[in-house]
Amino acid sequence: MMGERGTGNGERIRGAGLKLTPQRLAVLDYLQRTPGHPTAEQIGADLNRSLPRAARATVYNALRALRDAGLVSEVRLDGATARYDVNLAPHHHFICRRCGRIEDVRAEAVAPQPACEVGEGYAVEGYEIVLRGLCPACARRGKKR
Repeated sequence: MMGERGTGNGERIRGAGLKLTPQRLAVLDYLQRTPGHPTAEQIGADLNRSLPRAARATVYNALRALRDAGLVSEVRLDGATARYDVNLAPHHHFICRRCGRIEDVRAEAVAPQPACEVGEGYAVEGYEIVLRGLCPACARRGKKR
């Protein structure tokens, strides 16, 4: 399976007009198999367990190239550290206020928002809704207390 994922991601990287490098392939593979929205630091630390030559700058450069090529998205919520996501479909996010976990929420799961006016000259290209609360694990812990 790993070979299939790596091969497919190699084709995706080349298809996006990027040079295929082991680091870009490793970062994209990692993001596809890792739930949540890891930070560049988390990605680098995890990759260095198996790919010791993945320096911090290399991971940041790979993420920037993958983002600019439209293969991953950069998620910045509440001014926090950037996180990365391979889910490119329109979606929203849920943030657990206790553990900080970020999860995707299907766009269809949220009631459509009415058209809004933000002012003359603005061209809104999209929007995102951030839901906040407790994830199931944190909600269960709260009930046990």
